[in-house]
Amino acid sequence: MKQQAPIPPIGRVVATEQKPSTPHQFYFWTARSSPIGIGAIVRVDSDERVIHGVVTDGFAYSDLETPLDAVIGAEGDPAGLIDPTARSEIRLYLAAVLRHHPEEPLQPVPLGAVHLATDADVTVALRMDSFTDGEESTGIPVGVYAGGGLEAPVYLDADFLVGPEAAHLNITGVSGLATKTSAVEFLLTSIFQTFPTQKGSVAALCFNVKGPDLCFLDQAGSLEETDRNIYDRLGLVPEPFAAFQCYAPYKADGVNLNTLRTHPDLEGNTRPLVWGLRQVLDYAEVLLNRDDIDAKAGAFIDFLAERVVGQEFRDDSLRAKPFRVETFADLEEFFRAIFDWMEALNRGGEIWRTHHIATIRKVRNRLGNISTRSKGLVTDDGEVHDLPWGEFTDRAVYTVDVAGLDPLAQDLVFARVVSVLKEQLERRTLGVDHVIVFVDELNKYAPSDGPETYVRKMLLDLSERGRYLGLVLFSAQQFRSQVHRRVVGNAGTALFGRMDNDELTMGGYSTLSAAIKAKLATLPKGELMIRHPHFTQPIFVRFPRPAVLTGRDGVQRFPPSPDLPFPDAVARVLRGMDSTLSTEEIRDLVAGRRAEDVRRSLHATQRSRPDDPMAYFRACLGRAVVAESRDMRRGIPGVRSAPDPYA
Repeated sequence: MKQQAPIPPIGRVVATEQKPSTPHQFYFWTARSSPIGIGAIVRVDSDERVIHGVVTDGFAYSDLETPLDAVIGAEGDPAGLIDPTARSEIRLYLAAVLRHHPEEPLQPVPLGAVHLATDADVTVALRMDSFTDGEESTGIPVGVYAGGGLEAPVYLDADFLVGPEAAHLNITGVSGLATKTSAVEFLLTSIFQTFPTQKGSVAALCFNVKGPDLCFLDQAGSLEETDRNIYDRLGLVPEPFAAFQCYAPYKADGVNLNTLRTHPDLEGNTRPLVWGLRQVLDYAEVLLNRDDIDAKAGAFIDFLAERVVGQEFRDDSLRAKPFRVETFADLEEFFRAIFDWMEALNRGGEIWRTHHIATIRKVRNRLGNISTRSKGLVTDDGEVHDLPWGEFTDRAVYTVDVAGLDPLAQDLVFARVVSVLKEQLERRTLGVDHVIVFVDELNKYAPSDGPETYVRKMLLDLSERGRYLGLVLFSAQQFRSQVHRRVVGNAGTALFGRMDNDELTMGGYSTLSAAIKAKLATLPKGELMIRHPHFTQPIFVRFPRPAVLTGRDGVQRFPPSPDLPFPDAVARVLRGMDSTLSTEEIRDLVAGRRAEDVRRSLHATQRSRPDDPMAYFRACLGRAVVAESRDMRRGIPGVRSAPDPYA
């Protein structure tokens, strides 16, 4: 069999007194026509060892000592320059060592021949052979190394991306040019298709904090041939996420969803997100000012959460019948009973169960405003629509769209969702073993300066303890230097897209060469620099466009439905569950009804998803009216003691 001729070297290592080789870097020269560039991976061959390195800087030299020599050589005329081939010139490159073979003893790089890396060299140089070889591979494709005509697959170690060895991923880059969202969408596709079965099940929960960025992950987008080639090279199938659900709160009217994903064709997996008193009481610190939650107020809120809300609370001094506080309306009735008791005994300013009446009034005022300040997300009644806790499914994506909420309500959503994730993963009751949480705009939620907030404390806790529970943080921001150091420092993997020049001057980038910084400042879309525990130096890769609709394209293909009047909005929701229903029939049914009763019945129907939505809605509406009448007989705060003129 005829043997293939060896590939000739493209350069040779050079070591001088001023530029010596060391165990961690070396210089080599090449011809001017060499395909070497910044980020290229090379191999040095010598008799005693093999070294892999990555190019971090480049220089060009000629035989001229000063610029004056060049002027004289051209006789002072730039247009009359001599032929460049008549001038001696070399290309000199600086390379950082990726790996030595053998590893010990660690010695300076020898004077050997330099070759462009092959696919096998890339695998060895990045130490990917330690987790991609064998029957139980933990490699997650992240892109292709494209250098010297190669398109070599690059993998991340699942043990260092999702845990337990390390975890978390952080992406930095300027807005609109760094492809941060696209990188996360592609990486989730890669994880879902290649995550090792022996490591268990995995799901993703994404917070959509701006526009419609993450609202169309179940819809296929257009791909170019180059993108499809990269998918093939990585062994992935370009397809949208089959298991996808989008959750969004209502607008203030309680029937129109506060999201851009409201097209009728997308109603099947678009769900409302509505919480009541029990869901938000434990996170009152998020909604209340720091001055509001002092030790006394905090103690009384803890008393409500542990002794009153969701339980049967009896106090014969207030009334003979026990309290059952489930909603904000029930809580107001409970407060009213305390105030009436104090006033009846002329005890203004006194103590009730060790709690001062002024503290009780302050807590009542603050909690009473929550449902108003976060209207649409927080409801006065008990009809709750929540995430499918305990029923998360493997390889599913859940988007929580909070782009239309005010910052305070966004903080509440983030705090409660992450807290429940942690609790259920710790108890192993969520339904999956690992959850990837994606949070964009980390500069806002975990800034390096400013007051300590509830959300920032939770992000710190998630980044430091989450991997032990299977909770992984994928985060993104424009300015890594302005994010809390412990959040980004705990990210085992870091991706860098196109960077702002001002950001690159910060101290965190001082280890990068000037050439790498220049490349980062002009990096095109679809290219990233990666830091990963197995990679001893940053590596540049290309990744394909995600196979899902972008937010902008999704809004164009599925224009959001306009907000409708209350009866028509109710009809649209019911017709989304049963297209045979008549809009007029639904209008007639809700005509004259209280909006609160209609919303309660509609939310109950949405949550139950019955076979006959109209019959179920009609039955709920009837019960709701009766229940409201019973509430009225029980008494509305402030009117209970007034005589009934129609009695």
